[in-house]
Amino acid sequence: MTRPQTLHAAFAEKVGAALNALELEGALPADVPRDGVAVEPPRDTAHGDLATNAAMVLARHARTSPRALAEKIGVHLENDPDITGVDIAGPGFINLRLSDAAWRRELLAIAELGADYGRSAMGGGKRVNVEFVSANPTGPMHMGHCRGAVVGDALSRLLEFAGFEVIREYYVNDAGGQVDTLARSAHLRYREALGEDIGEIPEGLYPGDYLRPVGEALAREHGDRFVAAPEADWLPLFRQQSVAAMMDRIRADLALLGIEHDVFASEAALQAAGKPEEAEAWLRSRDLVYDGVLEAPKGKAPPEDWEPVELPLFRSTKFGDDQDRPIRKSDGKWTYFGADLAYHFQKAENADALIDIWGADHAGTVKRIKAAVAALTQGAGRDVPFDVKLVQMVKLMRGGEPVKMSKRSGNFVTIADMVEEVGKDVVRFTMLTRKPDAQMEFDFAKVVEASRENPVFYLQYAHARIRSTLRKAGLEPSSQHLDLLGETEIALVREAAQFPRVVESAAQAREPHRIAFFLGDLAAAFHAFWNAGNDDASKRIIQSDSETLTSARLFLAAQIGQVIRNGLSILGVEVVEEM
Repeated sequence: MTRPQTLHAAFAEKVGAALNALELEGALPADVPRDGVAVEPPRDTAHGDLATNAAMVLARHARTSPRALAEKIGVHLENDPDITGVDIAGPGFINLRLSDAAWRRELLAIAELGADYGRSAMGGGKRVNVEFVSANPTGPMHMGHCRGAVVGDALSRLLEFAGFEVIREYYVNDAGGQVDTLARSAHLRYREALGEDIGEIPEGLYPGDYLRPVGEALAREHGDRFVAAPEADWLPLFRQQSVAAMMDRIRADLALLGIEHDVFASEAALQAAGKPEEAEAWLRSRDLVYDGVLEAPKGKAPPEDWEPVELPLFRSTKFGDDQDRPIRKSDGKWTYFGADLAYHFQKAENADALIDIWGADHAGTVKRIKAAVAALTQGAGRDVPFDVKLVQMVKLMRGGEPVKMSKRSGNFVTIADMVEEVGKDVVRFTMLTRKPDAQMEFDFAKVVEASRENPVFYLQYAHARIRSTLRKAGLEPSSQHLDLLGETEIALVREAAQFPRVVESAAQAREPHRIAFFLGDLAAAFHAFWNAGNDDASKRIIQSDSETLTSARLFLAAQIGQVIRNGLSILGVEVVEEM
């Protein structure tokens, strides 16, 4: 069975057919690239339902003015029965007004496609590696990790809906000094579990009570064997087992948000396999790494103990950085940058594109790592696009007052705390109600308010209203009399019909928050449609004196509900049936 075409795809084909006709007439050269041709709603809906820039993009190839080409395209479009008006605007934009029949067919397409409405094949099955969270395995997931986790997972879901194959990856930073500190902290709790009074947690160790179960598990397994043993005897073992325990907890915390990763890549394993050395050798062979001396810190006197030391440096200035960057420290260990470089090279071996979700505090390193990855992948004969999405921290509030946190003292709000208090879906949707790189406040009181100022409630209430109406109507929704739907109803269809286009544009821009914004607009449009019935009984969905009109409006409402469900599914949010 042939899948129904969505409205935007259908009209893109109509514009394409008009361009094909002009090629046959000789008014447009054959085989001219049409990549830049778009068919989308105009910025001002007063100008029409759809607009195309085809004439603006192709006029140069046709050796004519955009407006003259637009008029020729318009001649072919105005004969289409689904197009009731063609207007040439400005230098050559073509605005189209569509027939009500075209919008009614879109309702049928939503009904037929159901959960697949809006799904796109634009990804073509290309494999995209999305790395997100990648928090140090030194404690439970807390609010500082939450937004990036939700953005990364929602982006992964969006890309899959748009036809990409997605690898969700977590980079486990298990090779740095922080995991040695974790092991020493666990050893202290291990001694505590065996009955020792450990007193105050020493400065420099992790103080949180979350390590008590780790210490107890170590005590059960090893007894008192390592209580008085030299550190060298227990540090590697305690490091390994403590990291494993923390990763189990991190996986459990993320599962509370509905998040699962496909791959957990170990930094320690990467280094043990010699991947950083391979990357360094490869870059040296292309003169992108050399041995040099870093300049003294700029803008201030260097520390008394500063000495010029020869280090292996990546030529990041060649790619716009302000200085070349070391990939090793003076003691021979890898810098974060050096290890990251090798890690991204490894990821690129199994992906067509890379996306990292980073905290905004890492903004200063974006340029150099993108440059290094480009050098590695392009030099290896593969162009693997690499994008970094920055996520700002979230300020926790309660009733307008800041919630104080301190990871050093072990006092912080965990993801488990948040989900227990307000629920997974509230947390996820709220994290997507602003652009990731914009500051955000999360107020525990406001996110559960039953008001239109709360976008989570407002959207879920729209869906609950639809489901409640369908249950109470006593009639089945029917598409038999959609001709009874007037301009008010068609306006609502126009809003819902943007969904397939929003999916593709959001996936292309790597911005899942666009789906949340769209759903907010759709919910507002539905509530306005519903509220009109409070002032005018003839506009209510259920009309006691007309089963045919009622069934048609129920069909409309059902399809709005379907689009809401599809959008929320992308965001990993479950719908509510009643409120």
